[in-house]
Amino acid sequence: MWSQGILRHIRKRNLIPRATDVSLIEKKLCAVAIRNSSILSWQFKNDIETRSYLSNSSYRERFISSSSYECNTVEREIVSVSTIDSTDPSENKKNNAKPRKFREKRVPSGSFERAFSFGSLAAGLAMDVAGNMLSERMSVPKNGPEEGSKSLLSEKGAEKLASELCRLRGAGLKLGQMLSLQDASMLPPVLANALERVRAQADIMPRKQLDAALLEAWGNNWTEKLRSFDHAPFAAASIGQVHSGVLLCGQEVAVKVQFPGVAQSIDTDLDNLQRLLKVTNLVPPGLFLENVIDFAKRELTIECDYVREAENQARFRALICGDAGMEGLDVPLVVPELSTSNVLTTHLAKGVHIDKASSLPLEVRNSIARRLLKLTLHELFIFRFMQTDPNWANFLYDDDSDMITMLDFGAAREYPKSFIDKYLDLVLASADRDEEAFIQISIDLGMLTGDESRAMLAAHLSAGFAIGEPFVSAEPYDFKGSNLTGKVKRESKVFASERLVAPPTEVYSLHRRLAGAFSTCIQLEASICCRDMLMEVKANYPK
Repeated sequence: MWSQGILRHIRKRNLIPRATDVSLIEKKLCAVAIRNSSILSWQFKNDIETRSYLSNSSYRERFISSSSYECNTVEREIVSVSTIDSTDPSENKKNNAKPRKFREKRVPSGSFERAFSFGSLAAGLAMDVAGNMLSERMSVPKNGPEEGSKSLLSEKGAEKLASELCRLRGAGLKLGQMLSLQDASMLPPVLANALERVRAQADIMPRKQLDAALLEAWGNNWTEKLRSFDHAPFAAASIGQVHSGVLLCGQEVAVKVQFPGVAQSIDTDLDNLQRLLKVTNLVPPGLFLENVIDFAKRELTIECDYVREAENQARFRALICGDAGMEGLDVPLVVPELSTSNVLTTHLAKGVHIDKASSLPLEVRNSIARRLLKLTLHELFIFRFMQTDPNWANFLYDDDSDMITMLDFGAAREYPKSFIDKYLDLVLASADRDEEAFIQISIDLGMLTGDESRAMLAAHLSAGFAIGEPFVSAEPYDFKGSNLTGKVKRESKVFASERLVAPPTEVYSLHRRLAGAFSTCIQLEASICCRDMLMEVKANYPK
């Protein structure tokens, strides 16, 4: 029986003592492995030939048996790491930036190839979970915690998940980054740590794939459209990588090139990742994974359209330049003749990632923090159009010009006035410490049902008041000593177990950006007045 082969593999890894009698729990192990093998069938459900292949039990058994060693194969894989001796043009030579290291790996672009990769990953993680399940069964007393009460993924298994998401890129990597930014406090520590690595890292595509992408976007004579082009990227993210170049007129530009296949594989990648996360029991019910997945599908479909992103960037530039209160902020110009649905070219911005400004004098840091927080409030309540990706790399600071430049508008989105009307009331209730109003508005917005337990209501109020804390007093707020993150994080266990309803879809992106703005202020160790900015927004709020 193939489950016995799995047990031999687990024993080979010394996960359980050789003398252990596992006959009583062999069926449970089979169930885990069968769930993961069924993932393969789901992945290939539209491929008649592959479905027929997997319907043959002997072939399926052979495939699962070989795939179960995927976790070890990944460890043995020789990864070519290319050191790109190219400084981020936004971190020019005067900043003495260190060259960044990228792993150069081909992007799996075909649907079958990507599905196979997720299947292999699922089988490998199933082995990890099964081994830990057996170990727990051997060590946990009968009156101990129930099976499934916590994640059974090991640190090594979580690291393999992060590594494979970085290799596949696309929707899976983006979801990992989203979870790490917004809901890390509700995740098992082993997964949260792995996702933090996912947020900070992505692989790059090899030269052959890059040239093919540029050929498709710009045509056979694309090299004649630029004076120079650096094939070594200075940045890489979930759906693309960024290169520097020079136009024929001498203007320096940034060229963002989308990874091949990621736009076409969003739905299948996220469906496969959702099944994988459920099987490994990595996500608590209070996170409402199905809702996060549905939101991620819609957002990523939009983000993969670089034509739309170019329009968003032009719109933001007009808004920033047309608002007298947005002095000291800038948005790069788009180069439309070199922008397509999968390649976006803009003027190159100077500066360092905003978190690198933490070494500057306090007066400068406070100025940066106030501008960023004021920008966030104006985007939400005045423009009702927000760049929702708070990654530090999306905000550059140039010390010479004292200018903050905004980047990456793929995740920019508009909010309905009906929602923003109530959300402003919610923020004002938090700032004024009006508990009754805060709870009622939360119910009106769909954040609560009104039937929550006392513990859940108290946790919601505590976390909401923590977010409003900087706006309570007219005095400068000390972000460094605030412990805002800890105040929100301490309620995560209650949210994970007692939340009755998923938050409104607007909240996923909005809170991600708000959390990012506060995180930046904490990183800058800022001490700034905040209430006056909220009161100004209230006074100028369009009725």
